[in-house]
Amino acid sequence: MSNITPNRPNSYTGGRLDRASHQRDDAAFIQAALRDPASRFIPYWRGKNLIAGIEAGAPCAVLISAPALDGPWAFIGIQDRVAIFGIDLSAQDEPAVGDVGSFVELRALRGSLPADDAVLLGTARGLLYWQSRQKFCGVCGAACLPVKAGHTMQCTGCHAEHFPRTDPAVIMLITKGNKVLLGQSHKFPVERNFYSTLAGFVEPGESLEEAVRREVLEEVGVQVGHVHYHSSQPWPFPASLMLGFHGIATSETITLDQTEMRDARWFTPEDIANRRELGFNLPPHDSIARRLIDDWLSVIGAD
Repeated sequence: MSNITPNRPNSYTGGRLDRASHQRDDAAFIQAALRDPASRFIPYWRGKNLIAGIEAGAPCAVLISAPALDGPWAFIGIQDRVAIFGIDLSAQDEPAVGDVGSFVELRALRGSLPADDAVLLGTARGLLYWQSRQKFCGVCGAACLPVKAGHTMQCTGCHAEHFPRTDPAVIMLITKGNKVLLGQSHKFPVERNFYSTLAGFVEPGESLEEAVRREVLEEVGVQVGHVHYHSSQPWPFPASLMLGFHGIATSETITLDQTEMRDARWFTPEDIANRRELGFNLPPHDSIARRLIDDWLSVIGAD
């Protein structure tokens, strides 16, 4: 079978955002941008983003003009020559943003945002969530304060610098012949009954290909031979970089790790096409897991 390649960008990628990293150390630029009435702010409140257009079926991000900066903020970048910041309003019981939308969990939108909006909201969510979890130094325990426009947390005691955390995780579509291996983690909601590609975090000293083979063997007892890269996806829930792979199984018998997995099975394209009749679902469209499955179906259907 041909290599499985991405046929379109993954969700939370492909936007036009210029991250303008060279401006983060420019205090004069940042202060001017904060005061500029043309600048826009991405409100973030208790894990949710401000969204409009949901009832009309066309959700979009709501960016607001300069609020009172009474919460943590971060410079996101420049888009259409406009400086964009994220601001964390979580300390407020009811954020004063007016009747312009509602705060919604980003994952609930399932990839329906325009690419530009998804990139902006995902970036703001990731940065502000990290800031909220890095208030104290892991070296000496003293308080940390944001510097470099919110992209570094600096210790007020030993002056150590802490940078945004991104956890690399492999996610892999494993095939054998015309069948694909999908599993169901205990973390998945029982009522949704969806089967997804296997995944796991990369361990220290481990290559990505080794992580693919180890995770599949640990979770379902299947040996994997050839592994090749598919694509990647930032996944700000809370702070992962999903590294997508396709692997060829060299064994077929499933031995389930019941502490992690509820079930795992081999599925044919016909099984997936008839999944409603068979009573199971696939992962949501905004996930790289779904992209891996869809791209496999497009290839297997063409062979």
